[in-house]
Amino acid sequence: MTTLTDIAVAGIEDQPNNDNNTNNALMIALDVDGTLVDHDGHMSPEVRSAAQAVVASGHDVMIATGRSLNATLPIIEQIGLERGYAVCCNGGVTLRLDPTLEAGYEIIHKATFDPAPALKALRERLPNAKYALEDEDGVFLSTERFQDASFGVESIGVDFQTMLDSTAVRVVVFSSDNTSDEFNEAIRHIGLSGVTYSVGWTAWLDIAAEGVTKASALEALRRKLGTDPANTVAVGDGRNDIEMLTWAARGVAMGQAADEVIAAADEVTASVLDDGAALVLRGLL
Repeated sequence: MTTLTDIAVAGIEDQPNNDNNTNNALMIALDVDGTLVDHDGHMSPEVRSAAQAVVASGHDVMIATGRSLNATLPIIEQIGLERGYAVCCNGGVTLRLDPTLEAGYEIIHKATFDPAPALKALRERLPNAKYALEDEDGVFLSTERFQDASFGVESIGVDFQTMLDSTAVRVVVFSSDNTSDEFNEAIRHIGLSGVTYSVGWTAWLDIAAEGVTKASALEALRRKLGTDPANTVAVGDGRNDIEMLTWAARGVAMGQAADEVIAAADEVTASVLDDGAALVLRGLL
């Protein structure tokens, strides 16, 4: 069974729980792809302006994305977020943002796992799929030089055994030889255990440590900040946002989201192409 390892870096685990304190600011969790940016990675001026305005208003705005750290940092910069927190790798990595730090941030929580059982099961069922793995040092290892914008760094081509021997924060699987339905059926047949996973809109799979989601990372931050659960807002569009939308007191699905994502939300905004995130954010000012 895959083992969850928490790397406690001075941060969430080392700071007092503030549940008994009062924090009247809203805690606003924002997905990136399909929410703040379109599927070409473009953030519209209206969404950028609205996000910057909410950040400037003093609410606790947090990016919560499946992207890895280096692909998340440009989004943080675009919306003017200098202090606070961000969740990357679908909850696998949590950042504390502080402009006084040398890099402007520090990693305060990282959940790693042994990817070998899941990778072996997937390889047997999907032998022609492409595999990528983010290790505990933020290095991406991949088969067939598999590369995606969500990695944020160039992947290093390795053999499959090297990936099996690695410790992972995130594993990505992509199959160009299967339809989305075929891919989903293969994943259901495998019955992955000991990990948390979400299937994308195409033949794409994101895997994290067991029990790790955007929602689990956000809940740890909510408790640290002492935010009332009633003051939580989340906006997203993907299957990896379902837990986050359910966790928030106000979960908002983007207009183009699939039925199961919309079902998990409290309301639906306009699509990413119609600046749906901006409509939500302007309403919070």
